Amino acid sequence: MSGASTTLERLAVTAVSWPLLSRFTGRLSDLRLPRAVLVPAIRAYARAFGADLAEAALPPEAYTSFNAFFTRRLREGARPIADGAGVVVSPSDSRLNAIGPVPADGRLEQVKGSSYSIEALLGSAEDAVPFLRGVHATLYLSPAMYHRVHSPVDGRVVAWRYVPGRLFPVNAAGVRSIPGLFTRNERVALFVDTEAHGPAAVVLVGAANVGRVSLAFTDLSTNRGRAAGLVVPPQPVAFRRGDEVGAFNLGSTVVLLLADAALAPAAATGDLVRVGQPLWRRG
Repeated sequence: MSGASTTLERLAVTAVSWPLLSRFTGRLSDLRLPRAVLVPAIRAYARAFGADLAEAALPPEAYTSFNAFFTRRLREGARPIADGAGVVVSPSDSRLNAIGPVPADGRLEQVKGSSYSIEALLGSAEDAVPFLRGVHATLYLSPAMYHRVHSPVDGRVVAWRYVPGRLFPVNAAGVRSIPGLFTRNERVALFVDTEAHGPAAVVLVGAANVGRVSLAFTDLSTNRGRAAGLVVPPQPVAFRRGDEVGAFNLGSTVVLLLADAALAPAAATGDLVRVGQPLWRRG
């Protein structure tokens, strides 16, 4: 890509990254619309992006807003969760943009020639330490995909941190043109203790348009002007592998970190994965 094209791409990506713009888009998506308008819009969206309406728990006629459809739940059994000791499953329906060991310098590749630090991603040097010899995966959720996020492991959420920021698109253009994008977008990092794998972190990265990240076990909803901060609950929140932990309201990426260096990949970069499909197995 030429220098002029790169500059134009960066300008275009930056233009849609302001959180206020995404809040406005969010209000539009939450509008309660007549069925005569909303149902054809949902069906047109599904055709355009390839969303599978047959997997949804409810038919298009049951939704009262576009965002209710976008954050739809799936019918029972649509995403079987892999069992077995030592298995880490995909937390989301995604394209697996990266999977592998964490480099010794603690920097993860965003695209070739561009990287970012785990410390900046998590918002804490101390919280990054357990993962410096572990493994990571980056999972991109396209508009067609199911946008709820599930626990990849059996474990307990011992804390979470909200980091406010911009809302750059997380598509190929955004990742290619914005250095350190995942450390600049607002995000929520869940810190999980597990018996099988030691510490884990599930980082839900917001993106352009509605931009909200919500959690299933607390009232946190991002892009609302809330202050940054770490929350330590009075009691850890227990999850089984496959339990829902949160949801994206348009635009999203999950970065997954585990301290367990003995994990062997069960999927490869570029794969399309679904909730519950193995990403790693204990070697």
